[in-house]
Amino acid sequence: MNDFNLGTLIKDHRKEAGLTQLELANLAGVGKTTVFDIEKNKETIRFNNLLAVLKVLNIKVEFISPLNK
Repeated sequence: MNDFNLGTLIKDHRKEAGLTQLELANLAGVGKTTVFDIEKNKETIRFNNLLAVLKVLNIKVEFISPLNK
C-alpha cells in the first residue's frame, strides 16, 4: 500500500515557501477554498486548479504510462 499524501506534500511545500493558503491561492489564480480542499485531499478538485498550485510551488509531476515500454 502506498502512503503518499499529496495534500500533505503541498501543505509542507507551501509552509516552506512561507505562504499562507490565501497567498498561494492568489498566486495560482484559484480560490482559498481550493487550496484548503487540496491540502485536505478532497476528491472534488479540478485538475487544472491542482496543476496551477503545483506550478506555483515548483512541484514537478511526471505521468508514466504502463503502456510505454
